[in-house]
Amino acid sequence: MSEPKGRDAEVSEPKGRDAAWTDERGTSEEGRRHLEAPRRRASLDKEPGDVAAMFDAIAGRYDLLNDILSAGQVRLWRRAVARITGAGPGELVLDLAAGTGTSSLTFTATGADCVACDFSLGMLQAGHARPRGVRGGGQPPRKQGGSGGDRPPGRLSFAAGDALRLPFRDGVFDAVTISFGLRNVADPGAALAEMRRVTRPGGRLVVCEFSTITIAPVDMLYRRYLINVLPAIARRTARSPEAYEYLAESIADWPAQRELARVIETAGWSAVRWHDLSMGVVAVHVARHR
Repeated sequence: MSEPKGRDAEVSEPKGRDAAWTDERGTSEEGRRHLEAPRRRASLDKEPGDVAAMFDAIAGRYDLLNDILSAGQVRLWRRAVARITGAGPGELVLDLAAGTGTSSLTFTATGADCVACDFSLGMLQAGHARPRGVRGGGQPPRKQGGSGGDRPPGRLSFAAGDALRLPFRDGVFDAVTISFGLRNVADPGAALAEMRRVTRPGGRLVVCEFSTITIAPVDMLYRRYLINVLPAIARRTARSPEAYEYLAESIADWPAQRELARVIETAGWSAVRWHDLSMGVVAVHVARHR
């Protein structure tokens, strides 16, 4: 794979009244996760083959079900990740846990080249088989002003790979992103270190993952939705509803914002911050390879 070229783009920050970033020193208190709760299926060792097979089974309707179960919020989250990553022409992005490549289109829409990498061959095949530009709700972020609207899209390629043993050489990518996939890795810390290995010095990491709502009563209601309502919807709409039971349990067992920031720092990344989306249903963590 050729070396990437392009500017040393800064991580862009969201604008507006909800544009508060938090770093490890902290400016807010997260709702506490009950990590001491009895271990469920999602807490068990995640064998890559088992997880890949689970996602293979739901590949055909994955994007549709994501839209249904998130009430369309997943599209807003994808656009936020693309805006925060800030990738442009001449840059190369690694989109890990890319599934069908829907998230990857938000990076190519801004002119960056992107490698969509996943360890589910079923997901990659479903994405690659779709007509170009028809990838399940992956509406690109709107370009602001100037001639940006005429910018040609970047190149999108697909690669099969395990986050713990990425099939790329050191320092290839300007940015590495992973959205809603770090929970499914057997060793998140090791995966984050592997992401750092393939990122060039000065490059950035963007992790989008389900997190903890910062308002305790709302968080309690959300947890009830995850454990009771989401699996019930999946049983009516999905061919493999057990995958969505796993999804609900893995979200409930995932560490809160500050704990994840510490895991990212321990993996060797610097300048770790996070920004909550949808009141903390999702958090976007950013970091630098220094």
